[in-house]
Order: sequence, then C-alpha cells, then structure tokens
Amino acid sequence: MKVVVLGTRGIPDIMGGIETHCQELYPRLVERGVEVVILGRKAYTPQSEPYSYKGVRVIPVYTPKVSGFEAFVHTFRCYRKALKLRPDVIHLHAIGPSAIAPFFRMAGIKVVYTHHGQDYNRAKWGGLAKAILRLSERLGTVFSNKVIVISDYLEQWLQKRYNCKKTALIHNGVNVPVRLSESVAQKYLEKYCLVGKRYVFALGRFVKEKGFLDLIAAYKKANLGDVKLVIAGTADHESEYSKELREAAYSAGVVLPGFIHGEELQAVFENAELFAIPSYHEGLPIVLLEALSHNLNVVASDIPANTEVPLPRECFFKTGDVDELAKKLSEFVNNPVQRNYRQIVEECYNWDKIADQTKEVYESLAHR
Repeated sequence: MKVVVLGTRGIPDIMGGIETHCQELYPRLVERGVEVVILGRKAYTPQSEPYSYKGVRVIPVYTPKVSGFEAFVHTFRCYRKALKLRPDVIHLHAIGPSAIAPFFRMAGIKVVYTHHGQDYNRAKWGGLAKAILRLSERLGTVFSNKVIVISDYLEQWLQKRYNCKKTALIHNGVNVPVRLSESVAQKYLEKYCLVGKRYVFALGRFVKEKGFLDLIAAYKKANLGDVKLVIAGTADHESEYSKELREAAYSAGVVLPGFIHGEELQAVFENAELFAIPSYHEGLPIVLLEALSHNLNVVASDIPANTEVPLPRECFFKTGDVDELAKKLSEFVNNPVQRNYRQIVEECYNWDKIADQTKEVYESLAHR
C-alpha cells in the first residue's frame, strides 16, 4: 500500500506539532509495511533534493515562504505530483490542506484527512482567512473518505457541525524517554546558564495563541526569585507580535534558546521544575504530552484541548487570567508535587498503538 502525505512542512526535526506527529507516525507505518511518501516544503526540509528518513521518502517541493498563503499554495502545487505517484491513499493533515480533498476524490483516490485543530480560531487570521479555513474544514470533512480526529472535542464538533459519521478518534502520542546521563544533560543546561529544577519551561511557536506574553507577565508577578523562565521556540515568520514577545522576554530576563530538539530539548525538559502551557488554541498539544512523559508538574490553560488530558484539576487555570497563572506558578514552584504520568502516557498516547490504528484506517479504505 502506498500513502502520499500532504500538509506537513517535512521531517525530521522541523518545528511544529504536525511535523512531530508525522516524524513519529510514518516511520512506524513503514515498519508495518506501508510505503510512505511525504511531499514537504523545500524552505524547511534539511535537504533540497528527495531523501529518505527511516524508510519514509520525502520529496521537497518549492513553495514561496509567505505567511498566510504558504500551506494552500504548497498543497495545490503538489496535486499533480501526488497523482503521478499513484497512491492508494492520500493523507491530508490540517484543515487548510483538506480543501483539496474533492479534487483527489474526483481522481478516484481514497482520502484520509486528520483534523489537528480549528485553525480559524488562531489570532493571526483575519476575517477572509477564517472564512477560507472554515470552508476548507467543510470540504475536508464532507469529501474525505475518513476523518481522523486527535481529540474527543474535535470529534464532537464535527459530528455537531457537519453531522459527520466517518470519524476515527486517534490521539497524538509521545515517547517515554530514557533519562540522559548527568554529564550530557549538564552540558546543555550550562549552555543556557540553567540549574536543574530552578526554571519554568514553555515551548512553542512565537504566535499569539500560545499565550507567551501572558506567561511572561505572570512570571513577573509571581516573583520567583532565582527561578528562571525558559521559552523555547521561534517564529516561522517574524511579525510585530514575535518582536514584542522577544522584547518582553529580554526585559524580564527570560531565557530564549530558540528552536531546540533532540538531546538538547530532552535535557531542558527533564530538568525543569514546572512546565507551562498558557495557550488560547490547541488541537491536542504534543508539548503537553512530552511534559507528562517527563513526569513534570504542569500548569495549563483550561481550553478543551488541554482539559481533555487527564491531569489533576489544580493544574489548570482560567485561560487569559494572568493573576491566576501567576498564583499557580508560585504554588507549584514553592510547593513541588511529585508526579507519575507513565501509565497515562503508555495507555493513552502510545505511538505504536497510534500507528496500528492509522494502518487500520488505511486498510479499511483499500478494501472497499
């Protein structure tokens, strides 16, 4: 069985939840006998010519790196390339690229679409862009043969909004890490002048919906003494907001290591005292699952995507409430609680199980 994938920038080690999702999922599907081809975006992939990553073939396709149009342009530029590959299944990721679903259906190809979140709720979009994304969601939902949703909330939304009865609930996943040696971890901590268990960690793109300005304001209010705030990530496209965020961070003494991955990210994760995710919008955030895999204390906004993760109630604060967030930061830093989320991670967010479930979706279509 051959599957062609659209809607991701590419793999490996490219910033973004969908990119992490694809990096973990598709090599596992290759191990299960599925031939996978990803049509990535040349501006992000580590190579400009076709290459393989753990058996997954990645074909970089040129797309102008223009905020707001990039995903749509890339998707439609890849249409004919995808047809030439003669796939059994096209797998579309996110609601923007799902607009192309009816064209693949007219070409006689089975389509799977993964709904990762209501992107039209992101603060960066204007009225026209929101309308286009809502239309894309409708087209993807109506014309795809199967719709994978990553959370209960999204499944309920599609059933209510579109009377969709062809959803498959398959969560995001996370790996349970093997702890780094002390010497390796210390090397990375020293790079950013960090001391283990003496910092709060957050991770994500520098966009409004991540709520990082709220986090910085709350950090200043909490007055945590020698406990630092570390926000890893960067902006895909520099904006007035990302510039404002950097200025606020520097004035508050926040550590900004940029986009980090691999051992470096693991070292910063596993030595944090607390993980914070103050987002206004998410699908099912992989960064939150990563925090659980390290058994970190977590402070999270009470949006549906976060509250769906089975955390103790005291871990949540009212979205956008800087005072409550500051109070939570102070409580967890000054009175740390030992957590053990391993059973939750292994039972609910296991990538091997997710790969098996996804393959079952493909096979159900191939046999029709």
